[in-house]
Amino acid sequence: NAYYARLLECLGACYPVLKRALGDEVFDSFAFEYLQRYPSRSYTLDRLGENFARFLDETRPDRDAGGAVDWPDFLIDLATLEWTIAKVFDGPGVEAQPLLTPEALQSFPAERFAEARLAPVVCLRLLSFRYPVNAYYTAARQAEEGEEISTPKPADERVAILRREFIVRRYPLTVPQHSLLERIQAGASVGEAILAAAMATDLDDDALAAELRAWFRFWSAEGFFQSVS
Repeated sequence: NAYYARLLECLGACYPVLKRALGDEVFDSFAFEYLQRYPSRSYTLDRLGENFARFLDETRPDRDAGGAVDWPDFLIDLATLEWTIAKVFDGPGVEAQPLLTPEALQSFPAERFAEARLAPVVCLRLLSFRYPVNAYYTAARQAEEGEEISTPKPADERVAILRREFIVRRYPLTVPQHSLLERIQAGASVGEAILAAAMATDLDDDALAAELRAWFRFWSAEGFFQSVS
């Protein structure tokens, strides 16, 4: 009993907002069942919760029904967000390394920019959700103890997560922004990434060009990219 109590305590520390959303008793019930299916097999408890979002998906009541987005999807999305935040915090970062600055990006030859490739920082993660769990996570972290946080309604949400100066930072993204960064992270050229963004927006060419300049300036200032070549 003491062994499982310790594991449940560790899982609760990994997923504090999910635990708050479920309540202690329900969370511990989910967590205990999770430990039966995915017992600890590592020398460190750091990996104990790595399959929790998968477990919630595998055990959802209507998993094979192909129904509409529902409350289990909120739990899965929230667990995915919390685990990603934890892994970005604990994982490799770029502290003390030179990053691509807005000035360096602006000085890159304009005629070569479409063929250029941007190297994202190693800690950048791009996520897509069916519920606005990033906004929910922020509200829950800012709420007073005992304050009720309502479960949001389904709504697509896209987020970029990275670590800078040992602080995990979260950035809401639009659909075209996510499409662009996803292509860059996959190794596509800037031109190919911009094409993906253009296909995901109704903006005309001039308006999109203005948006792109603002996006790249902001992302480089926030440390999204290591270099450009």
